[in-house]
Amino acid sequence: MRHSLRAQLLGWVLVPLLLLAALNATASWISARAAADLVTDRTLAASARSIAEQATVEDDLIQVVVPPAALEMFDTGSGDFVYYAVMDGAGRLLAGTADLPRWSKIEPSSGSAAKEVVYRDRPLRLLMLDHPIAGPGLRASVTVVLGTTLNSRNALLLHLWAIGFGQQLALIVAAGLFMLLGLRRGLAPLLRLRDAVLARPSTSLEPLEAGAVQAELQPLVAALNRQIERVQRQLAAQHRFVTNAAHQLRTPLTLLNVQATYARRQLGTAEQDAALAAIQASTQQMSRLSGQLLTLSRAEPGSRRARSDLVDLGTMARRVLDDVAEGALAKGIDLGLDEATSATVRGDATMLAELLVNLVDNALRYCPKGSTVTVVVRRDGETALCSVQDNGPGLPPSEWERIFERFYRAPDTQAEGSGLGLAIVREVATAAGGTVLARRMEGGGLVVEVRLPAA
Repeated sequence: MRHSLRAQLLGWVLVPLLLLAALNATASWISARAAADLVTDRTLAASARSIAEQATVEDDLIQVVVPPAALEMFDTGSGDFVYYAVMDGAGRLLAGTADLPRWSKIEPSSGSAAKEVVYRDRPLRLLMLDHPIAGPGLRASVTVVLGTTLNSRNALLLHLWAIGFGQQLALIVAAGLFMLLGLRRGLAPLLRLRDAVLARPSTSLEPLEAGAVQAELQPLVAALNRQIERVQRQLAAQHRFVTNAAHQLRTPLTLLNVQATYARRQLGTAEQDAALAAIQASTQQMSRLSGQLLTLSRAEPGSRRARSDLVDLGTMARRVLDDVAEGALAKGIDLGLDEATSATVRGDATMLAELLVNLVDNALRYCPKGSTVTVVVRRDGETALCSVQDNGPGLPPSEWERIFERFYRAPDTQAEGSGLGLAIVREVATAAGGTVLARRMEGGGLVVEVRLPAA
């Protein structure tokens, strides 16, 4: 499933904005209702005071005349109903509706109190106002209870809330548009980089230009360039491998052709036997070379499923030495095993066996008759050490690293070989998380040492 980076960035910004807008809309509703209630209460208070101020005292009686202007304040076109009642200090009705709700708690600071009630199945905003009046020889007060239905209040509430919410919605839409524009401009270098990669020829492995993208994307471009470098090195190594393999195979094939042609001409003679023996030797050389090529291919990273066998290097070394003992005796080489302590590792048992075989074979192949070859296996701290020591002619320090290269053979080497044995050793050791090195042995000779993580 493909995900849009642009949509994700917009989502991460707009979703929180919408949540904040929802919270702000709720707060705006509460604020608008408070404002609408305040306007309604002030209108009720002004109307009630206008009615109370018209109360007079005549012949010790309170007279009330309700001015039309006091009720016309609520004529806003919303169809509201207005109810009122005027009472004297004793609670006797002087004018208006007798059953209008009333209460006793009035704010001393304003002389009035307001609340919402239900009257005749209609919700009302009701206000009660105490107002003193004075007459000749009489001090009294009147209480005005005035209420109006909520049509006008609700219309004002919606109007105030819609204005605030509309402004917030417009800001969110504008923010979204500006973000889309910003994302379009911000992602433009990344899209140009994509187009440049797609437009490249399939054979192009040139590094990408890191300066063309933003600083946050430059590590990605650098990682891609490192990967391109690894691919270049891998392709170069494969090219060298194929070239060298072709060269190594061409020589024995040419010899086979020459020897087979010669054998056909020497029927029943000793020369024919020699030619056939040479053909057999060339065939064995090719078989060994192809086997080593296959082993090297299997040792490369990613060519085999990772295994985690528990391998005792001492036991495996004994088996390997048993297999090559006859060849060592034939060359007059003293071959031995020095297993100081048990050394166990985890890895691919088949490839570790190939590592030991090539280590020992390399020493036997290049040591002259009468040499001594010793395989050492021991535990050394957190590593398992496996080394092959010989007292042969050795190598100069300049060659110690190069002998692990594929198809490389040291100068003035007379022994037959393909130059793949130690390359296989290094590949297997590296795949197992270990290291391999060559150094001079005390008294002359060469030591090839492999260290692997101990289990």
